[in-house]
Amino acid sequence: MTLWEAAAVLLAGVAAGTINTIVGSGTLITFPVLLAVGLPPVTANVSNTFGLVPGSLFGALGYRAELVGQRRRLLRLGTASMIGALIGAALLIALPSKAFAAIVPVLIVIALVLVVIQPRVARAMAARRAAGRSTGSADGGPLLIAAVGLTGVYGGYFGAAQGVLLLAIMGMLLADDLQRINATKNVLALIANGVAAIFFLFTSTIDWTAVVLIALGSAAGGVIGARLGRRLPPTVLRAVIVVVGLAAVTRLLFF
Repeated sequence: MTLWEAAAVLLAGVAAGTINTIVGSGTLITFPVLLAVGLPPVTANVSNTFGLVPGSLFGALGYRAELVGQRRRLLRLGTASMIGALIGAALLIALPSKAFAAIVPVLIVIALVLVVIQPRVARAMAARRAAGRSTGSADGGPLLIAAVGLTGVYGGYFGAAQGVLLLAIMGMLLADDLQRINATKNVLALIANGVAAIFFLFTSTIDWTAVVLIALGSAAGGVIGARLGRRLPPTVLRAVIVVVGLAAVTRLLFF
């Protein structure tokens, strides 16, 4: 990896850590950059998962005030996320690398659609709550546990826009403030990434240079996202994510 490539990976880590803390989908920044510097798709995905763990940790710590009183919820949903992530990580290793290369462009396109429609979903949920028509409950019930578990499977396998999925699911099924839900999302993403990373440590090839660069960048980005991220224009963030995500799809399909 050249100096310029290393700088690009580091900056991508900062952007991903910031975006993941605010809403999710930071993988759509780092994964294409790792492909561009020459990493094979599965190695890029595994190294990216490792590298984003510090960003998830700092993002979760930055929202610790909003986590007060959520221990029971985090235990229930965190267990589902952990089990799901283990299944997803195992699928990544068990399935042929060609399958991953074929599936990921589809997952990226789905993730990009989620990123684009996320503001509309958020507005719709806010309107339902303002009108007193929210269907959410205090704990979300078995449906929420199952949905978080399936999201964990996705997170362990690839994970782009995992945070967006979690925000949408919990926003619809939990009767709670969106900032508290976002704090829960950060913890669940940390669990999914951390569990998958531990699994990959014993089962897959890892590019440690990429891991260190993304880890340093994502840790800084997690702090930025927790402290200043709410001031960043969401439209600009989504535009960057969409452009980089489309570049990744093009890279996977045509090069």
